Amino acid sequence: MRVSDILKVKGNTLFTVTPDTLLNEAVITMAQNDIGSLVVMESGNLVGMLTFREIIETISANGGSVGSTTIRKVMDDHPLICTLETDVNEVRRMMLERHARYLPVMDSNMLMGVISFYDVAKAVVEEQSFENKMLKAYIRDWPEEEQNAG
Repeated sequence: MRVSDILKVKGNTLFTVTPDTLLNEAVITMAQNDIGSLVVMESGNLVGMLTFREIIETISANGGSVGSTTIRKVMDDHPLICTLETDVNEVRRMMLERHARYLPVMDSNMLMGVISFYDVAKAVVEEQSFENKMLKAYIRDWPEEEQNAG
């Protein structure tokens, strides 16, 4: 299974912001849309990711407030990315190694979507469930061995 398979099921609704967007505006967008990350774009290029991790770190450092901080000051400016062709097992390894919960999916310089750890886990469970059903059906239809009368 590849990342493209996950995006086909998930869809490709994207929420993006610019680096100069106020963090407070980003928090509102994330809350209203029930999302855990925003892709940070500038001049058509991916320049970072903002996740609830950076927001929580900022709130902690500012005594419970995001203040007037811009996304540029707190975003991950070297986010882990994958492509449409990246194998899901490779994505799982990458996410676990970097403790990344969200990965932008790129096709050359074009942002194709974002996949989350949840999206990957769901896809793997569904794939395993399908394989289990196929194996059980195969075992049920297993031909009986003929007894040799000898």
